[in-house]
Amino acid sequence: MPLRNMLVSQRYLIFIVVTLLGGGFLTTSLLSYYVSRDSIRNTIANTELPLTSDTVYSEVLKDILRPILISSMMSRDTFLRDWAIASQKDPQPLTRYLREVVTSYGAYTAFFVSESSKTYYTANGVLKIIHPDDPRDGWYYRVKESTTPYEFELDSDQAHHDDLAFFINYKVYDYQNQFIGVAGVGLRANAVVKLMDTYQQRYDSQVYFVDAQGRLTLTGTDGGPDGAHAGRSLAELSSTRPLLSRLPTPHGGSYEYSSEGQGHLLNVRFIPELNWYLYTDKREDIALNEVRSSLYLNLLICLVVMLAVMALLYRVVRRYQIHIEKMATLDTLTALPNRRGFDLLVVQAMREAQREREPLALLLFDLDHFKRLNDTFGHLAGDCVLRGFAHVLRSCLRKADIVCRWGGEEFIVLLRTDSEHAQQIAEKIRLRTEQQAFAFEGQSLHATSSVGMTMVGEGDTLQSLIARADQALYRAKESGRNRLCLEPGPTPP
Repeated sequence: MPLRNMLVSQRYLIFIVVTLLGGGFLTTSLLSYYVSRDSIRNTIANTELPLTSDTVYSEVLKDILRPILISSMMSRDTFLRDWAIASQKDPQPLTRYLREVVTSYGAYTAFFVSESSKTYYTANGVLKIIHPDDPRDGWYYRVKESTTPYEFELDSDQAHHDDLAFFINYKVYDYQNQFIGVAGVGLRANAVVKLMDTYQQRYDSQVYFVDAQGRLTLTGTDGGPDGAHAGRSLAELSSTRPLLSRLPTPHGGSYEYSSEGQGHLLNVRFIPELNWYLYTDKREDIALNEVRSSLYLNLLICLVVMLAVMALLYRVVRRYQIHIEKMATLDTLTALPNRRGFDLLVVQAMREAQREREPLALLLFDLDHFKRLNDTFGHLAGDCVLRGFAHVLRSCLRKADIVCRWGGEEFIVLLRTDSEHAQQIAEKIRLRTEQQAFAFEGQSLHATSSVGMTMVGEGDTLQSLIARADQALYRAKESGRNRLCLEPGPTPP
């Protein structure tokens, strides 16, 4: 296979290996990411959000059950009913009673509104006279007409500077089951708000309450969607409008929707004690931050591994290329350049000599009677002599000179020198060869060499140069071997 085609094949091999490796890494990383993402989304939708809703519900229920129980006990208390049935002329006993409820049970506020006098009593005394035309008194008439025994309401506390509070409004009946008023206690809303803030921070989720009409009733400190607070409708908020196509009215369950390019996972739970819906909303990008970071880390590791593999492959292939090039241009027996290597070196040397007008001499060596030596002592002995002769050549030449094994027992040398000096070097090599003893298996082998020499002239090519050197070598052999013959060339440059 030609060297160029071999290099192309090696590059193609590197490309295939890197492509397969990169494709495998990328496929594995993406597959792992999508599997992890789906698993996390499933865990959030089916476990984390419902669990968060259950926890918030349990905490809220724990806070409101006690006030409901207290209000229920107040509605059946004989003192309260007896006082309401009587003339109600002295409010002091009722005020002491309400103050005792606040003190004993740790309530935020306690109250009673009389049906007969429409007087609003608190632990601090008479607050006001309620009137059906006053919007702030609408809760009383709503409870009165309600079919349920009590109502849970979030409203401002008129007895405490309009602080937001949860009220348990319980109907009070006389002994003939006639409606005589509404009693109850209040729970400060900030306790539930702080609870919601805690779970929002813990689970990176947004928690808020919505009534049956889709209006916000209670949010964390920073508000609900779009920072909105109680009283705003979900339909008015840009971030929740896409949700309304999936959930036009509040309904329990798990939902997914997309808003402003962000995916959301939502769990909705109905709170029967409040007649509200608890919304627990988590953004996908927040939930998937860790798995996405893991993907980026995996891709970075894959890139580093790929670069390391590419560098290693390049180094291995480069060393292999150098080895192949050496094998293609070097003679394995003598470690001298072969004919291919000589062709590559001598063409460049001839161009430089012609450009700089320097003399060049070509020497063609042939070991005398080499076939007889092989036949007598064997081919291994011949190989030993060839290696020894190559050593003689290297020892007599400079690094700038070009030497190669031309084939068989023939060697060729290109010298950057004039004719006289070239002849001296040729004679030096010939004499040293004649005097050299080549050791082989305890024997001393001897050999001589014939040399043909010519000088590079104007217009010479490698072929013409070698042809003249070969003619000179032929004459040296015909003249008795172990001698140097010179073949004149054209006018030197």
